[in-house]
Formats: sequence, C-alpha cells, structure tokens
Amino acid sequence: MTQFNWGSKRLLLGLFLGLGVLGAASVAESQNPSPPDANPVPQQALTILADVQQANSITGIVTARGNVQLIYPARQIQATATQAQYFSRERRIVLTGNVYVLQKGNSLRGDSVTYLIDQEKFVATPVTNQQVESILLIRDNPPKTTNPNP
Repeated sequence: MTQFNWGSKRLLLGLFLGLGVLGAASVAESQNPSPPDANPVPQQALTILADVQQANSITGIVTARGNVQLIYPARQIQATATQAQYFSRERRIVLTGNVYVLQKGNSLRGDSVTYLIDQEKFVATPVTNQQVESILLIRDNPPKTTNPNP
C-alpha cells in the first residue's frame, strides 16, 4: 500500500476513471510504448483533496481521510466529506461522514453517499433516526399565453 501525505494535501488522481489507481496504465504505457489507439477511451480527471490519502494498487482502492474535497468537473460534481473512497474496479465513489454533494445547483446531504460512476447515480443514507436532504432545482413550466386574436 502506498500512503500519500503531501504538504499540499492534494492528490490529482488523474484517476482517469477506469484506467486504474493513479494512472497505473499510463505508467505501464510509458515504460512499454504501444501504437496509438484508434478509439481512445475518454479520460476525465477527478481531484481529491484531503489531510491523508492512501492508494492500494493491488485492490484498486484510493482512500482519503480528513477534510475531504472532491472535484469532478466532467460531471459538474463538488463534494465534501470526512472520508472518500474510490473503488476503481467497481467504478464507484463512497463518501462518508457529514457528506455534502453539489451538482448543477442541486445538493444532497447525508451520512453516506455512494456515486455509481457509470450509472451517474447517487445513493444516500442518513445517520440513524435522521433523514437525507436533497435540494433540487426544478424548472417551472412557462405560463401559457393566450392568443388575443382567436
């Protein structure tokens, strides 16, 4: 297991979502170059800032603890939590501890929020005997206008 505890407390996981922990595939390619792929897989950066981060290249799990901030611009997601785990093989992110997620003006609060990357789906659970809170922006239908000239 590799532990990251950098002064900047930032790990840009070029987590090229789906290519493995810390771009392991990119490192392997740089050591054994292969011909350019005719159909490259789109890669989207996910940035995680935290007090302490660990990445396990065997399990493919990245864990961030303490003052976690998650920024995923491709999906317009920003989140804060006490802990975040990115499961690269399952392509999911689990945020725990006072979780707040903001996406396109909509927000979600709960004790635990799981984001299923491929399904673009959030699953939230509350602390026992409490509730999850969602604030959703809903567009009202424009008022119907009547034609003065029938």
